[in-house]
Amino acid sequence: METFSSIVSTLDSFMWGPWMLFLLVGTGILLSFRLKFLQFTHLFYSLKLALNPYFKNKSKGDISHFKALMTALAATIGIGNIVGVATAVVGGGPGAVFWMWITALFGMATKYGEAVLAIKFRVVDKSGNMAGGPMYYIERGMGVKWLAVLFAVFGVVASFGIGNLSQSNAVAKGIAQSSGIAPWITGIALCLLTAAVILGGVKRIADSAGIIVPFMALLYVITGLIIIIMNIQLVPAAFKEIFSSAFTLKAGFWGLIGNTVRLGIERGVFSNEAGLGSAPIAAAAAKTDHPSRQALVSMTGTFLDTIIVCSVNGIVLTMAGLYHSADKEAAGTLTYFSFAQFLPHVGEVVVTVSVIFFAYSTILGWSYYGERCLYYLTESNRASVIYRTIFSLFIFFGAVMNLELAWSISGIFNAAMAIPNLIALVALSGLIVSITKEFFEKYYLKNPELTTDEPLGPDGKNL
Repeated sequence: METFSSIVSTLDSFMWGPWMLFLLVGTGILLSFRLKFLQFTHLFYSLKLALNPYFKNKSKGDISHFKALMTALAATIGIGNIVGVATAVVGGGPGAVFWMWITALFGMATKYGEAVLAIKFRVVDKSGNMAGGPMYYIERGMGVKWLAVLFAVFGVVASFGIGNLSQSNAVAKGIAQSSGIAPWITGIALCLLTAAVILGGVKRIADSAGIIVPFMALLYVITGLIIIIMNIQLVPAAFKEIFSSAFTLKAGFWGLIGNTVRLGIERGVFSNEAGLGSAPIAAAAAKTDHPSRQALVSMTGTFLDTIIVCSVNGIVLTMAGLYHSADKEAAGTLTYFSFAQFLPHVGEVVVTVSVIFFAYSTILGWSYYGERCLYYLTESNRASVIYRTIFSLFIFFGAVMNLELAWSISGIFNAAMAIPNLIALVALSGLIVSITKEFFEKYYLKNPELTTDEPLGPDGKNL
């Protein structure tokens, strides 16, 4: 088992080597320049549109803008924000937080581009539900079927890593730490709770996410901000440590390679999923009058996830300073002890509850992603039911396995999933720009009832 863990860890390091980091960040930089940095110039409008749960229109789709965002955030605001940040800080130092920020700022443009293409090339499946994502825009936009199939295969497998094993592992370890309950008991309970929701399909997942995500994100961020404000004298030193350690020999040659950069970008992508191709699967289900409008909503997920939630966590971890003596396996509980250090009897409860609900919501979101990838491969509703059952059962295995192994497996398939998606984003970047130009010239701030880019039916023809 030790040899297997070593092989997996080595492969994870290779998959997230400099070439992958340049591909991820480079795609974000390319799209940022080609889109004239709209992630900054239109952020306020995007947030206003995204966070309005009462915005309605008559366009075709399964769920609202808000619920599509909440479903995507259910998959992104998870243990990557709590345990992921902690493992990055332990392995690479506080400077990893800086590289998470860089990934997010450029990743917002990546997330925007993904959603534009997801809406543009979405179809209506045989059950009458919206289906979209990289597998569809790779096939219909690029015309490369084999690459679309490759993405879908990696997407199915990745859902068991990032969306299952690592999430249940964090919940089980967190509950064991706080209450002494054995991980296998937590694993069984989580299996049953997951099956109760995901067997109901995307609408039940979206309804659950619309309740869990806003409440837990606010609770966690507010608790973190209270800690920061109560210990404001420690904040300047924390920021100094984050920025100074981002460009050290440990980080690599001027921050280009090394553990600090690698873990910062890898955990940043694990957290906000910009470039993976997962979030556009949820975006494709949204009711929207134009691809760009939903894309603006989708890109706010990266901002909320990394710039807000991960930043609060990273600052508190740096202020606490416990990462100096923590090893990789203890990283899973680092946030727990850091919050407890500043808010005894309250901080640890908030972290434990947040880990449970964040991980649970991520499991729900990723079950949908994996199922949609499998449906693309099989076009079988029966296969989807089998997938949901197996997905629920795998939660138990994640609860009892080694933390580092769970994260390494997740990292490998995250990278494998990202490669075909990033190739498509670069190849179709001109189309993303032209669709965006059309939106701002004809639809921006105008009648939200206008409908364009009607989804295709199973036969590939407009409905």
